[in-house]
Amino acid sequence: MARYIGPKCKLSRREGTDLGLKSRVRALDSKCNMEKVPGQQGERRRRQSDYGLQLREKQKVRRIYGVLEKQFRNYYKAAAGQKGSTGENLLSLLETRLDNVVYRSGLASTRPQARQLVNHGHFLVNGKRVDIPSYQVRKDDVVSVKERSLEILPIMMAIDTGDRTVPEWMDVNTQERTITIRDLPSREQIDTQVQEQLVVELYSK
Repeated sequence: MARYIGPKCKLSRREGTDLGLKSRVRALDSKCNMEKVPGQQGERRRRQSDYGLQLREKQKVRRIYGVLEKQFRNYYKAAAGQKGSTGENLLSLLETRLDNVVYRSGLASTRPQARQLVNHGHFLVNGKRVDIPSYQVRKDDVVSVKERSLEILPIMMAIDTGDRTVPEWMDVNTQERTITIRDLPSREQIDTQVQEQLVVELYSK
C-alpha cells in the first residue's frame, strides 16, 4: 500500500503544527522546526477560502493518523452512518485503530512506529495475532505484546522514555505489556487538536 516516505517535518510545516511523526526517543532533533525557511515562497498568500480551510483540516487529520485518502473517506462514511455527531464518531473510529491504540498506550514512540510494530506481528488482540494496523479494537478487548517481542528494543525504549498521559478509555500495564480497552473514547477523552466539524462540512457538500 502506498505510504508517504518523504521528510516528516515537511508535512508538519505544511499543516502548521507538529503532527507527532518524529520519535521523542532522541533528545536532539525530536521536534520539527516549524519556522519558515528563508526565501520561502507564498509570503503574500491571500486569506484561505472556507473550502481551503476545510481541506487543510482534513489533510491534517489524515496525516496525524497516517490514513490514506480512500481509507479516510470510508471512515467518514462509517461515521456518518452511526448515531450521534459524525465528527466525533470519525475521531472515535480513528482512535480505536490498533496502531493508534499501541501509540496511545506508550508502547511505541510514534504512530508510524506503532504501525510498523503491528505490521510485523508483535501484538495480539484477545490472544490472537493481529498484523493489521487498521484493525478496530472494541470495548473489553485486551491488546498484548507477543511473548517473543516483550523485550524488543523499540518497545523498551518507548516505555523508558515515554512521557504521554494514557487516555482514560484504556488501562495499560507496562510491566506485562498489556492494554485493556475500558470503553470507546468520547470527544473529551481525545486530545487531538483538530476541528473535526470542518471535515464534516467538507464532505457534506
